[in-house]
Amino acid sequence: MSMDICDDRASDASCTALSADEMAAYGWVLDHRRTDPARAAADLGLTRGQVDAAFAKLTALRLVVPDAEAGPEAPARVRAVDPDAVLGGLTESLRESIQQRQSQLQRVQEDFDRLRERFLRGRGETSPAGLEVIPSLEEVRAALNRASAECRTELMTSQPGGNRVPAAMEEALARDTALLNRGIRIRTLYHHTARFNGPSQAYVAAASALGAEYRTAHELFGRIIVFDRELAFIPDHMGTWGAVAVREPSVVAYLCEIFEQAWTHATVFSEAGQDGLERVAKELDHTIVRLLAAGLKDEAIARRLGMSLRTARRHIADIMETLGAESRFQAGVLAARAGMTDEVDAPAGATGP
Repeated sequence: MSMDICDDRASDASCTALSADEMAAYGWVLDHRRTDPARAAADLGLTRGQVDAAFAKLTALRLVVPDAEAGPEAPARVRAVDPDAVLGGLTESLRESIQQRQSQLQRVQEDFDRLRERFLRGRGETSPAGLEVIPSLEEVRAALNRASAECRTELMTSQPGGNRVPAAMEEALARDTALLNRGIRIRTLYHHTARFNGPSQAYVAAASALGAEYRTAHELFGRIIVFDRELAFIPDHMGTWGAVAVREPSVVAYLCEIFEQAWTHATVFSEAGQDGLERVAKELDHTIVRLLAAGLKDEAIARRLGMSLRTARRHIADIMETLGAESRFQAGVLAARAGMTDEVDAPAGATGP
């Protein structure tokens, strides 16, 4: 076997991969049984240089060889070789390389399985009972992936914030699809503002079709992920991307109860243009007025409602303009007179788990 055109890089698949020009040149040789670069270039619509390079590649790969029947007096006579006769020899080194890589991968996997077992055992010995601090985003993702793989019955999440990154939504959809296909029940709480986010709408539509359930609320208690009512993940208090894994049964049960209360009073997710838009807008306005009356700053209101600061300020400005208020205090007084500080009626169809 000869791989001289690859400069001894036999494991590089690009050495033997054929371009469209080379495929066309092979067909031309098959039809004409000779090498005539000038005519081949004219027939194929290629330049002479492209044809010369294609013939050289085909010859080096032994896909085109001299026609032994023509004899030495007709050196231009060649024939196209059956690709199956060439393929085995050309790919032998690639197969060997793949097998070596697979063996290496298996050894690495086995080593890291042992490391994982030791890591989890050691972390359990040093962490407070039922609590585990996970300091980095990469380790949080690894822990969530393990928990997802081990999940048996149910996943509950509360995801504050209105904007979603498309790439993150695609990753989440792939993960949730695997869970749903295993019969896992998935329930997720979002802020109302998620209804106006395109990636969120697409994600919820796709996952809902597979059986996942989504509701939104004007305010949420915070971010939480609970697996099988046995393992909960909550953010760390430093505001970083770290997390705390909670396994203590009483604490997990308490977090689940908080989720259930929020779920009961939340509204079934629908696109902004569907039923519920008027209610969502009314709840947002009522909540903003109530938070303004409580003295919260724009930044705090935006954070509580899961919207950008710019959006929150636009809502505040619209409310004050509608009320004809010149100050926040006046807006609170006028809103109370207009009944905007009264509680919004419980959403229909959201009274059960």
